[in-house]
Amino acid sequence: MRHNKKFNHLGRQASHRHAMLSNMAASLIMHKRIFTTLAKAKALKVVVEPMITAAKNDTTASRRLVFKTLQNKEAVTELFQTVAQKVGDRPGGYTRILKTGNRLGDNAQMCFIELVDFNENMLKTKAEKKTRTRRSSAKKKAEAAEAAPVAEAPVEAPAEPVAEAPAAEEAPAAE
Repeated sequence: MRHNKKFNHLGRQASHRHAMLSNMAASLIMHKRIFTTLAKAKALKVVVEPMITAAKNDTTASRRLVFKTLQNKEAVTELFQTVAQKVGDRPGGYTRILKTGNRLGDNAQMCFIELVDFNENMLKTKAEKKTRTRRSSAKKKAEAAEAAPVAEAPVEAPAEPVAEAPAAEEAPAAE
């Protein structure tokens, strides 16, 4: 029976699986986006997100904990300097999986996995959508404006000139 076994082995031995996920995590951190199968991306998400959470606290212990999984000095440095600084205020959900379709050879589901705060296209705020009007309604508005001209009220001059307050002595400018 397969009760309570929620772990995807990805068709590999444990050592091969750990090495593959370590390499994929280092690639994701260095390149900010990688193209892989959906099953591998889901397995990678479970590995990478706790590392990014640990990287928010830049201590020797957390660096050693991350290096134990990554085994790549450049990736650890990138994670603690660039990635952790950018996601410092985010409470979780550091990665995004975007499905791209099926692979031609074996029909495997393919996807992108990327770090959320590094995709500039998704970060842009959506521009205000311009409301579209029909031509007939624009004509009606123009006709209504011509039919009822706005009466201008005459501008009245003040009856008495208002006395201005005396100017206070200005302090010399500090140079």
